[in-house]
Amino acid sequence: MRIVVGIKWVPNTQAVRFDPKTGTLIREGVPSVVNPHDLPAVELALQLRDRYGGEVIAITMAPPSAMKGLEHVLGMGIDRAVLITDRAFAGADTLATSYVLAEGIKKIEKDIGKVDLAVFGQETIDSSTAHIGAQVASWLDWPYIYYVHKAELAREGVLLVERRLEDRVEWYEIELPGVISVAMKALKPRPVSLIRKIRVKQENPVIVWTNKELGLDTRCIGLKGSPTIVSKVTFTPEVPRKKVVYKPRDGLDAAVWLLEQLAKDEKAGKVIERAVRGEF
Repeated sequence: MRIVVGIKWVPNTQAVRFDPKTGTLIREGVPSVVNPHDLPAVELALQLRDRYGGEVIAITMAPPSAMKGLEHVLGMGIDRAVLITDRAFAGADTLATSYVLAEGIKKIEKDIGKVDLAVFGQETIDSSTAHIGAQVASWLDWPYIYYVHKAELAREGVLLVERRLEDRVEWYEIELPGVISVAMKALKPRPVSLIRKIRVKQENPVIVWTNKELGLDTRCIGLKGSPTIVSKVTFTPEVPRKKVVYKPRDGLDAAVWLLEQLAKDEKAGKVIERAVRGEF
């Protein structure tokens, strides 16, 4: 199988800032990470490859700094990666982003070979739209299933997937090529291997494409190709910080202080007394 897995290089949600004029995220100077909800998708793609053979190709549309994110998933075992980067793609909403990713998958098919499956995470921590998987499937005209927890080949050209909803578990057969979105926390991602990270540095298995290679109409990409409009950002919420009520000298001092505070509460004091007497 040849599997393409999408990842997103997202700003740390503790440090998100918005451009008040465009309503878009300011990414420059903001620490970023691989979207945590994409890692179960990476794990599922790797499990399918390990079981049935083939290769897994990671794809992302992002600034050049996303190379670090691709190196991370390559360190998990991804075979190679594609970074789609160009100023023309900046400010894209999910529609424009999914269009570029779909065209990237088409180019992978043209340059590398037929793609059997595209895998995405459920959503991203910076927007939580959960649109990308469905929209890529729509651009490609491939069948799509979301909230996937497990997948295996039922027979040649057919993938059997388990989807879990709030009140039921469902099984679907999806004809390949197809697209699936993996539910957040569905799988525990494997750790990054030092040996694989060294291979990444030595072999540099990352393909970089700009719009020069893709040749997309600039009216359909980036901010121009995005029908979503943020009319106004009224405020940036601040996380309230509680005042420090006690600064302990060490761990023991902290424990003593905490027990003293609990003892002041009648119910908590009785529990502590019983614990001291060894009644638990």
